[in-house]
Amino acid sequence: MIEPKKFWDKTAARYAKSPIKDLKSYKRKLAITQEYFQADWSVLEFGCGTGSTAIHHSSYVNSITATDISEKMLDIAKQKVKSAAIKNISFQQGTLGSLKFEPDSFNAILGLNILHLLEDIDSAIARVYNLLKPGGIFVSSTALIKKSNWRFLIPVMQRINLAPYVHKIDRQELLDKLTRVGFLIDQEWQPSKESIFLIAKK
Repeated sequence: MIEPKKFWDKTAARYAKSPIKDLKSYKRKLAITQEYFQADWSVLEFGCGTGSTAIHHSSYVNSITATDISEKMLDIAKQKVKSAAIKNISFQQGTLGSLKFEPDSFNAILGLNILHLLEDIDSAIARVYNLLKPGGIFVSSTALIKKSNWRFLIPVMQRINLAPYVHKIDRQELLDKLTRVGFLIDQEWQPSKESIFLIAKK
């Protein structure tokens, strides 16, 4: 199994050129999220990839701190932000667990297409809860690998170092993990049986 940082560094250039598979659903997720945002909000996005979502949201909030494990992904993201002359997005390289933030620092935290790639989802969710201000929101979009057609192929790809760790999570397991730490589910939407979009409030 390939180490996550190595995998995403290697994949970054190709990932940046790949079109969004379900553009209609992506735009709906953006719109739903932006309905919650306020102009003075501070936002954290972990697993930001090449920065596209942070760029879309940047005009709706005061600041966005965008983080990723992959330096190659962040290099692309920084160039996109520079080209767009956006001033309120900052970047940090690292994981949700390794980066140092104070409790109650953010009004919103985004974890998009990332939870199912984490070995310890419970710790990540607890960390998100800790970093959110009271009343803050956690926006997540997660692949439900137990329902995915890829669930049989992933172990094969991992054995030949073509895929990193993937958590085979389902809808109820994810909801239970969120509510167990104190989150209230404010919105739930499944674009397909293989994915779930959630907005949870602290």
